[in-house]
Amino acid sequence: MTGGSSRRSARSRIKSFTHADDDRPLRTAKPHPKHRSSLIRIPNVDLKVLLGFGIVSFFLVLFMIHHLINPAERAQRPRVVTPFPAPKIMDLPQFQGEHKESLYWGTYRPNVYLGIRARTPHSLVAGLMWIGVKDGRYSMRHVCQDADDLKKYGWTRHNGRDYGHQKLVDQDMTLMTSFFKSKEDGSGYGGDWTVRIDVQNDNSELSEDLQQTAHLFFYLADEDGNALSLSRDLLDVRDNSLLAFGSRKDIGSWHLHLVSMDDLEVHYSGFKTPHIHNLSDLVQQNLGAQVREFGRLQLSDTSDDSSNIFVFQISGRIPFRTDIAFVSGTDLGGNQRIKDRLNSLTGTLLTTRLGEKEREFDDKFKNSFNLTDELDIESISTGKAAIANLLGGIGYFYGQSKISLPKTSDFKSGERYISYWPAELYTAVPSRPFFPRGFLWDEGFHQLLIWRWDIHICLDIVGHWLDLMNVEGWIPREQILGAEALSKVPEEFVIQHPTNGNPPTLFLVLRDLVSGMKKNKFTATERDQISSFFERAFVRLEAWFQWFNTTQSGTAPSSYFWHGRDNTTTRELNPKTLSSGFDDYPRASHPGNEERHLDLRCWMLLAADCMYSISKLLKKEKELGKEYGSTAKLLSDFDILNQMHFDDAHGAYFDFGNHTEKVRLSWREVGGTNHYASRELVREVLERPKLRLVPHIGYVSLFPFMWRILPPDSLILGKQLNLISNRSMLWTDYGLRSLSKTSSMYMKRNTEHDPPYWRGPIWMNMNYLILSSLHHYSRENGPYKDEATKVYNDLRSNLISNIVRNYHQTGYFWEQYDQKKGKGKGARVFTGWTSLVLLIMAEAYS
Repeated sequence: MTGGSSRRSARSRIKSFTHADDDRPLRTAKPHPKHRSSLIRIPNVDLKVLLGFGIVSFFLVLFMIHHLINPAERAQRPRVVTPFPAPKIMDLPQFQGEHKESLYWGTYRPNVYLGIRARTPHSLVAGLMWIGVKDGRYSMRHVCQDADDLKKYGWTRHNGRDYGHQKLVDQDMTLMTSFFKSKEDGSGYGGDWTVRIDVQNDNSELSEDLQQTAHLFFYLADEDGNALSLSRDLLDVRDNSLLAFGSRKDIGSWHLHLVSMDDLEVHYSGFKTPHIHNLSDLVQQNLGAQVREFGRLQLSDTSDDSSNIFVFQISGRIPFRTDIAFVSGTDLGGNQRIKDRLNSLTGTLLTTRLGEKEREFDDKFKNSFNLTDELDIESISTGKAAIANLLGGIGYFYGQSKISLPKTSDFKSGERYISYWPAELYTAVPSRPFFPRGFLWDEGFHQLLIWRWDIHICLDIVGHWLDLMNVEGWIPREQILGAEALSKVPEEFVIQHPTNGNPPTLFLVLRDLVSGMKKNKFTATERDQISSFFERAFVRLEAWFQWFNTTQSGTAPSSYFWHGRDNTTTRELNPKTLSSGFDDYPRASHPGNEERHLDLRCWMLLAADCMYSISKLLKKEKELGKEYGSTAKLLSDFDILNQMHFDDAHGAYFDFGNHTEKVRLSWREVGGTNHYASRELVREVLERPKLRLVPHIGYVSLFPFMWRILPPDSLILGKQLNLISNRSMLWTDYGLRSLSKTSSMYMKRNTEHDPPYWRGPIWMNMNYLILSSLHHYSRENGPYKDEATKVYNDLRSNLISNIVRNYHQTGYFWEQYDQKKGKGKGARVFTGWTSLVLLIMAEAYS
């Protein structure tokens, strides 16, 4: 897979174990009527501005790096797995001390329905399982997955720090989990935390005799392998609530308590294992053995020697409530102090504190997003769920990426990859069941919301990502760190390719922060911290920019193309461009170095302009920013852009490359055994390709509009508004299609097993950027101001109403939305950039 780990392909593989993907009959791609070939005059630009700046700066950076790295280390460690030799951003004082401790514990395991860990490589890890019943069959719930068929789950409130409330609906049973964290006198490092679990039955007509028994399984595991101790009085929880205890260097001694006013039965099992990602299998095996031998559905009340994992089964008649409290620093205070802290973490005092946190969340939501009165209650609750799920989906990961080796590698034959250095990552994730890990191009969109909620969390996340940069200025675009993350990804999609990039969307949030600084949106302390962040990050951002500017540059001046497309494939209708993030969006039919990718050109404009703005903020524009300003001016030059990418006949901007429209997938018989032949879909090229503009109108065509390169009085702006509002092209009542209905690739499968992905469905990240520019042009004086205003209002209304309707009908946010009826598609529980609907509600644009 030349483009690296395909999120689309990985999702298809994962879904084969759950629900089948869209399996509509394949429609053979018919040749499109021949489009007019446009002759492109390459502008005579000054190479000193672009190539000179890029090459000189890049080699200057390489020279500095070469002399900063110890020679012995250089000889032993391949460059691709050599960290960038600059002070780490996360070593800044602002990320130490109180800040670091305040974020120590959290719901940082987004791949499970409820998981708690610390931001440390080898942590104490807690989590919840339960037994679900469907059609009379029992199954264990633990890891988020569609196969469990929960009617709903997700955070309704979460502040990213010390509070979250989640609702899970499993058939007739509803679980509500609340997480609360507290730092008191005598607490160990990171403080104490508690989980409240409310179990209810939605069938209120059941008599007391028929009330269902629920079986919960709460566990605590030590990833370091340290043995945990079991309470002697565990089975008599009415008299003694202590479940387990132990000690760690980071937090000191600790206790785990269970407190409930209901009649509950508790059993346990202890395991000794270095892994926790398969813990549900161990629990099911233990339960199965008990059922076979004794006919009872309960854990064995036994444990392995030196168990580092304890699972506690909590059984009771629904409804019931239980509080499970983790008290740290138990060796630092007397029994009464520990008892007082325990009381504050459970029972009526916990109820009061959770109520206070709920009100705090609501107040902060109102202040952070300032939603208008036009929005109804359903829209407000959807907005709260959007930010809550984004914050509640933040995870902490630790491990080593796998990096592909070049064919000329001197490593042992048969080796396909080399390991990156061990690294940690604190990041939001796109989707808890399908993509519970870090994605570079998603993260920039996530941070557009998070910085508005908590600037300190935002800077922490961006700093972690930039610290993953290698000596070349490259960042692996998909982070699959640790056993839990690896357990969710098919092996063939794990390896990352150092020749391939990903849209540098982190510049979106960095641009926002610079703008916020200019508009005095931050406190004095926040301004100092943001400035310190930029000071430390600047050298890494420079290296990142130069990596793109050199490795992804095209043959024509001021052109770029996404490297990594497969020019030898015989199976794909149009070779995928995975590194662009747009996967199967149609590009030139025959990949090559002559390509010019419009979207990447615009991403580079964003990066150059942002670097220039940061240099001015740091008052270093003469020293560091002059060339970035020149590059931004060149890439935003309207005339050059039009000469290279605009097609007057279509009134649209296009990619350029070696292309023919006469390509199709056809069935071909291949030889088989025992007189049986099989069929496969292969690509047929019916016309010799030629260098030309690639005539597909869609999201990529609108990138110059999104980046506001078009003057407000330009005729081309009027044409762009016509493309957007044309129902025969991009407009629907639910948002803008990713690809025009007039495209020959519209809703075409790319292979036998790959349904259309970016070939028609509605995606929120691009709709947000388009809406942002519509909002901009609606405020610019010019002949198209009124039209832009109307299109803006209609599109905003359509997007909000469709997302809100889907959320309340299905209980979920979705990866994409159907362009015909607006129905959620793809991965569900996909908060990710779909949460941008909240910024659309707030009319908060970059």
